Amino acid sequence: MLWTLLRRHGRPYLGAILAVLVLQLVSTLAMLYLPSLNARIIDEGIAKGDTGRIWGIGLVMLGVALVQVVAAISAVWFGAKAAMGVGRDLRRAIYTRVDGFSAEELGRFGAATLITRGTNDVNQVQMLTLMALNFMVAVPIMAIGGIVMAIREDAGLSWLVWVSVPVLLVIVAWIVSRLMPLFQRMQDNIDDVNGVMREQVMGIRVVRAFVRERHEAQRFSDANAVLTDTSVRIGRLFVLLGPVITMILHLATAAVLWFGGHRVDQDLVQIGSLTAFMQYLLQILMAVMMGTFMMMMLPRAVISARRIGEVLDTVPTVVEPANPVTPARRAGAVEFRDVTFAYPGAEAPVLDGVSFAVAPGTTTAIIGPTGSGKSTLISLVPRLYDATSGQVLVDGVPVTDLARAELTDAVALVPQRPYLFSGTVAENMRFGAPDATDEEIWAALETAQAADFVRARTTPAPAPEEGEVSGLDSRISQGGTDVSGGQRQRLSIARALVATPRVLVFDDSFSALDVTTDARLRAALDDAAADTTRIVVAQRVATITDADQIIVLDEGRVVGRGTHAELLASNRTYQEIVDSQIREEELA
Repeated sequence: MLWTLLRRHGRPYLGAILAVLVLQLVSTLAMLYLPSLNARIIDEGIAKGDTGRIWGIGLVMLGVALVQVVAAISAVWFGAKAAMGVGRDLRRAIYTRVDGFSAEELGRFGAATLITRGTNDVNQVQMLTLMALNFMVAVPIMAIGGIVMAIREDAGLSWLVWVSVPVLLVIVAWIVSRLMPLFQRMQDNIDDVNGVMREQVMGIRVVRAFVRERHEAQRFSDANAVLTDTSVRIGRLFVLLGPVITMILHLATAAVLWFGGHRVDQDLVQIGSLTAFMQYLLQILMAVMMGTFMMMMLPRAVISARRIGEVLDTVPTVVEPANPVTPARRAGAVEFRDVTFAYPGAEAPVLDGVSFAVAPGTTTAIIGPTGSGKSTLISLVPRLYDATSGQVLVDGVPVTDLARAELTDAVALVPQRPYLFSGTVAENMRFGAPDATDEEIWAALETAQAADFVRARTTPAPAPEEGEVSGLDSRISQGGTDVSGGQRQRLSIARALVATPRVLVFDDSFSALDVTTDARLRAALDDAAADTTRIVVAQRVATITDADQIIVLDEGRVVGRGTHAELLASNRTYQEIVDSQIREEELA
């Protein structure tokens, strides 16, 4: 998978990669030539007292060194450019794929692991790419070329190469084999830490409401301790590597000096050649050590690439139709035809044989006990999920045959838990209609009963010297955590209205509103969105008494259909819901 990712996403940077290869080749060859020049200075200049020879070879050596430095710096620059580009493209590919996921894929992966895979895992692959581009040419050429040049200087000492290099390789192979499972565990541990932290940040109000700070702190400590333990195990292996490599380098140097000294004493080799041989042996071992660092990064990058590949290879269950169908008449009609839906792995379907129609410009309410499938049912209209069987139609066309742009133009959903993005109020309002004017936004805010608090709202400007901003320019924090639940719901409703859809879907979107605001908002909707089809999921009966039709769900089946008066007279489930709410009001 790692090779597949690098091949696919490295293709646009082939020019930079070729430049790296050429420059690394030049740099490595120059580096291999330097010890030989140094040996000639010693043997032909210093040993014979020939100053002219020393200056002549020294100038050549200086020129070679300058070429090596320039080539090495240029290779690193091109390598960094290519590696950062690969990382950027991988992050974009992950984001694009996740952006196309349905709620099913998002639920299967989870937000924590998707964040980790799009950041930490990509960084691992990006860093390995950078290291590979810097070392993949230098390491083999330096190792092989160093062996050739060392033997050329003194074949009698070549046995030191054949002893020290295999010993180093065996140690590296053993360490890498131990690291692979630890890196897999480490990435999973990072997912767990991110998951716990995300839950605590998102659910901080619940944590504090139930005084569970200590419990959540312990959960985080446990996850953090597991990650720390895995990191310590990896660190122990890394700690072994440094001293072992250093010991081998020192032993090899000592062996060259010892055995080489005897050969110099016997006039079997010159001092300059012995010096060059020692430098070549150190270059060989350094090349093996650089390859070792790459090998140390390789296991984690392989695991990260596998995790990235799992995301990129996941085919969304909700896909764009090959041949989109355009509705003959865009009126806002919605129809469910014998719709059944089951979550993956569930023993029983959440919805079973649901059928009903919503006429254009009318209001249909959906009510039922908790867990009856109300939210799942309306999630099928904007294609957050696809029905397991049956069809959901908008304007006479199955939603699976509508282009995504066509469907999003037709349907706007105000979710049960509304979400606001960091930015200004105006930016949030224009999320579904980028070209909306301020007048259109204010009109939507008036309908949603949000205009008064938006006008009165002031927040610090992005630049402190600019003072404060107000109204549509006031800032909203990520998730809308700096506004109340009712204000967040009203802003979300206004955002849906700005998009001017043909079908408005409200998933219990009035639950945080008081009765008076709820009534005013519904009355304003009747005026401002009279021609818009409305589907309303509600727990509060008072919210839906004026609906043109009410669908009663129980255990995923339609058990009642009619107006408030009709259901109150004939439907037992609806009567129980009304009676329970009346008793709650009396007790209150």
